[in-house]
Amino acid sequence: MTRTLLRHIHTLIPMTGERSSPAPPIRDAAVLIEGPQLIWVGCEAELPAHLGEGAAVRDLSGHVVLPGLVNTHHHLYQTLTRCLAPDAGLFEWLRTLYPIWLKLTPEAAYDSALLGLAELALSGCTTSSDHLYLYPNGVRLDDTTSAARDLGLRFHATRGSMSLGESQGGLPPDRAVEREDAILEDSARVIDAYHDASRFALTRIALAPCSPFSVTGDLMRESALLARARGVMLHTHLAETQDEDAYCLARFGLRPLDYADSLGWTGPDVWFAHGVYFSPADAARLGQCGCGVAHCPSSNMRLASGIAPTRKLLEAGVRVALGVDGSASNDGSHLLAEARQALLVSRVRGTPGSEALSAYDALWLATRGGAAVLGRDDIGQLAPGFAADLIAIDLDDLGYSGARHDPLSALTLCAPPRVALNMVNGRLIVEGGRLVGLDLPALVERHDAHSRRMIG
Repeated sequence: MTRTLLRHIHTLIPMTGERSSPAPPIRDAAVLIEGPQLIWVGCEAELPAHLGEGAAVRDLSGHVVLPGLVNTHHHLYQTLTRCLAPDAGLFEWLRTLYPIWLKLTPEAAYDSALLGLAELALSGCTTSSDHLYLYPNGVRLDDTTSAARDLGLRFHATRGSMSLGESQGGLPPDRAVEREDAILEDSARVIDAYHDASRFALTRIALAPCSPFSVTGDLMRESALLARARGVMLHTHLAETQDEDAYCLARFGLRPLDYADSLGWTGPDVWFAHGVYFSPADAARLGQCGCGVAHCPSSNMRLASGIAPTRKLLEAGVRVALGVDGSASNDGSHLLAEARQALLVSRVRGTPGSEALSAYDALWLATRGGAAVLGRDDIGQLAPGFAADLIAIDLDDLGYSGARHDPLSALTLCAPPRVALNMVNGRLIVEGGRLVGLDLPALVERHDAHSRRMIG
């Protein structure tokens, strides 16, 4: 297999060790890659000469290198509808956008996914999940999965669903929901067609009924049974807003996590998006059962949902990661910016060591946390035997001038740029700050045409 040597790295942040006792950054580092995996990581002066023989060499002088970032919650089709209902809360925002999203087509689903994933790749993301829960006009999960394969990003596609329309007490319009037998049948189909459980797999599937206010309890139960029978994970929105809390209490007599638990939706194969209103008792329960949480600070602020108790969740042993969320409630897909946002918003709650996160904590959420939430033991850190998923950021960027003395802190305290290099399974996705093999202007033109048609 082809070997690649990355050398003269200014600073390498391996993200190994524990969050409370991390391995230190390595100066003047080198990384040796063979095929899809890392085979040597360390100080370049310690690299055995014979290991680098015959390898293709890339000089990363002046760059900081770290593991590729992991995005655990997104709605890629929403890149088509940015900046709509800009002053609305969640429920009003959804009611405004549902009719527009029902104009989605297979071509628009593909192009929106490709554009959103391209945006993520330029921000340092190497692995992303996506929650597609609307299937109008022949749209299928295959459309977004194809986009990820064409770009080369590692992709956890979740087969989302909505089955509880307005006439039955749900939030979405009736024409936005599907029959539950059709949902389960297609869920089984996409698992069979795309799920790859092998190490370094580029495509995995999860099942993701949308939310307590858009699916029935029966669908939640049946989806959990199907997922566990097929060995795939489960994902949904939970405890995002006070409106959701009130809805669950009024309809089910239970708070959101209690409701999810009553349907079999807790365990290490489950991750929830948001978790803004998880109580201390909820946090303890989540830590005990092994559930994951995708923290989406930009979306939660944009929709005035609140601030998730991220530090308290971590202290309770909960697996916590980051999600940029849909680009209609974040309006961007910059994952390193999301790490910065998580760091800054945590400090509204307190100082580092109390409620707040440190710079390293924020990077942990974006790497190791993401790997753990998605059930991956092959990504999220730079060490021999792990996937060759890594990014390089140029410390000569204007925004880092004056911060080169502390590259780790610079990544989350300074304004984040685009990455110089992005590699997935040893394959270059971004080189020299540009996407490899993608005609971005043509994609933007197609994407914007879909958007104009849908918004009207």
